[in-house]
Amino acid sequence: MATLSREVVSEVLSKLGLSELNSGVSTGPDGWSPTEGREVIESISPIDGKPIAKVALANQEDYERVIKEAQKGFEYWREVPAPKRGQIIREIGNRLREYKDVLGKLVTIEVGKIYQEGTGEVQEMIDISDFALGLSRQLYGLTIQSEREHHRLYEQWLPLGPIGVITSFNFPVAVYSWNAFIAAVCGDTMVWKPSSSAPLSAIAVQKIIEEVVKEFGLPNGIFNLIIGKGSTVGEWMINDKRLPLISFTGSIPMGKRVAEKVAKRLGKTILELGGNNAAIVMEDANFVIAKKAILFGAVGTAGQRCTTTRRLLLHEKVYDKFLSELVELYKQVKVGNPLEEGVLCGPLIDKNAVQVYKNAIEEIKKQGGKILVGGNVIEEENGYYVEPTIVEATEDMEIVKRETFAPILYVIKIKNIDEAIRIHNSVPQGLSSAIFTNNLKYEEKFLSAAGSDCGIANVNTSTSGAEIGGAFGGEKETGGGRESGSDAWKGYMRRQTVTINWGDDLPLAQGIKFGLDFGEDKKEEK
Repeated sequence: MATLSREVVSEVLSKLGLSELNSGVSTGPDGWSPTEGREVIESISPIDGKPIAKVALANQEDYERVIKEAQKGFEYWREVPAPKRGQIIREIGNRLREYKDVLGKLVTIEVGKIYQEGTGEVQEMIDISDFALGLSRQLYGLTIQSEREHHRLYEQWLPLGPIGVITSFNFPVAVYSWNAFIAAVCGDTMVWKPSSSAPLSAIAVQKIIEEVVKEFGLPNGIFNLIIGKGSTVGEWMINDKRLPLISFTGSIPMGKRVAEKVAKRLGKTILELGGNNAAIVMEDANFVIAKKAILFGAVGTAGQRCTTTRRLLLHEKVYDKFLSELVELYKQVKVGNPLEEGVLCGPLIDKNAVQVYKNAIEEIKKQGGKILVGGNVIEEENGYYVEPTIVEATEDMEIVKRETFAPILYVIKIKNIDEAIRIHNSVPQGLSSAIFTNNLKYEEKFLSAAGSDCGIANVNTSTSGAEIGGAFGGEKETGGGRESGSDAWKGYMRRQTVTINWGDDLPLAQGIKFGLDFGEDKKEEK
């Protein structure tokens, strides 16, 4: 049975300034709400199924205070020059470097991803802070050639306002930084509602950020945290006109609800929803690279990434050999306490996730799928562990069209590149994709307009593990949102087209003549 030392837990909490009972609401260093008179939840570690610490949830009064502080903070923050905002984010990144190991350990304790992935997630925050620093000097607008004499035409980008960031449990800290650090250099303020399954990681990040806020004498309201249930705080946020943008990471059904509610008030959304990602392995693929990429993509974070490899489209000429080698690798995967060295697959997030896995296995059997390895819940007194699973499947199986948030990989035999792309694109989701080949024609077709319909397309690398420099997001039911790198920053700003007339006349666009005598602008003679 996996065990989690309570001494280790206490040490991690202490180093991060957390206690047995923590407030879940903050607008800044001196802006934490009291815990009295509020509903309290326990954060449960999936490692052993036992409580880590408690968090007091936000009530309606807390919510109103946070929104008003975020509005007030925006009035200050938007006037700070963007490069100076970038300096603040740089200092937050430096502070995260100091806390990397202990914060990564808390992520592992709270959500169950292996320690290497936990610290990797914090490193992702550090990387995005570096990116945001450079971005703070590059919020470019275009200069456009005017058709009118003595006119200048250009566009500029301005801060949007207080934005709502709603994140999921599987990346409890990194996804917030993708949004918050970029939005902060753009001049926005943040209202963060993390998953109720990972509240302690969010509180720890808020406290680290507040060290920098206090050091630089910044006012409250720039970085705001509000922990509560989706049915209360989440609903307040998506219906609140004071939040012009909602960035939501989560399930497709909930994402559709967010989109509907925010669109009804003509607000903006950035949606990062489900993925049903496929890797195509052609007959000429490098087996070593492909096996490494697929194993990490399918088993990493216990299959609880939106970019998890869920479908393997395997060419018939290498089907038997590649699949047998992959099955042998699966048999070597160590499942257990994610803090232990050598463990590659930790637990699922909770008992409900285990039940979803069990239900999926039953459906697979009913729909004619053949389980080649795995397929079982690892029965333990505590913790939420399952076996990484490979299933021989067919494209017409209904369950293959869905995202099951667990380490289940469906393998489908394909004859050629055309069939591979057709099957690849046949699901409702469109996040990440990969092809393994050394054939230039295969590669280019996969990357063409007739190829992958996903927001992310990779060649000879995993569907999982995107770099922060590129815009992250997907198409179709994945939501169409983009976060992190490239020009994703534009989602957090409003575009303004500017015309300046520096001449002595008023020529109209399209050569329109408005035929009245307005007289001449006669200057007063001295």
